[in-house]
Amino acid sequence: MLTQVRTVGYSSLTFVLELGRMAAFAASILRAIVTPPPRIRIFSEEIYKLGVLSLIIITVSGLAVGMVLSLQGYNTLVRFGAEESLGAVVGLSLVRELGPVLTALLTTGRAGSATTAEIGTMVATEQLDGLRMMSIDPVHLVVTPKALAMTVVMPLLTALFIVAGLFGGYLVGVGLMGIDAGTYMTSMESSIDFENDVAGSFLKAGIFGVLIGLISTYRGYRSEPTSSGVSSATTSTVVIGSVSILIFDYFITALWGV
Repeated sequence: MLTQVRTVGYSSLTFVLELGRMAAFAASILRAIVTPPPRIRIFSEEIYKLGVLSLIIITVSGLAVGMVLSLQGYNTLVRFGAEESLGAVVGLSLVRELGPVLTALLTTGRAGSATTAEIGTMVATEQLDGLRMMSIDPVHLVVTPKALAMTVVMPLLTALFIVAGLFGGYLVGVGLMGIDAGTYMTSMESSIDFENDVAGSFLKAGIFGVLIGLISTYRGYRSEPTSSGVSSATTSTVVIGSVSILIFDYFITALWGV
């Protein structure tokens, strides 16, 4: 019994300590953002690596999700004679929930893990220690551009995912199921509100971007300077990032109705 209590206490203290370290790390990133000089060139390179190189997987995944969503939605709605509402179902599902959440999960698996592995490798090869020896803050030079780039590209990738999903849903609903194109588009247009739905989707995407950027850079920065340490940090980024996205998604929806 004492052993179990001791284990629970140690785990709780470790969790709180880790949260404190992450909060201090986030504060150092915020301080580096307002500290000159701005790392524009590095930031642009990170935009390319995190955003442009993710275009294919985001587009293909969005197209597939939209097609499946339209197919399943039609098979469900046709039982109630409401197949003319398929556009609204596909549009609202993608814009409000599936778009930002699935984009964040895909980006965590591709860009987030790559960010952690890159920073972790720099830790293992003592590149960050070399920067400190030259009086260069690694957080300012390495971490901050990556975290900022992740925050910027997430809403853009979410928009691309939603557009691809809407196109895939249109192909199946209109081209395969034979729903009238005007009815499909009118249903979607009348059900989606920019202020409540589209803006809320981008709000979610921005929060997810901040979350993934912080987790991926923190896990890489705090990784053990060994190959197994880098591997463990990369794996933990995907696991912790994915679970955090789902948990934050619930609280954002519950508190703000987004």
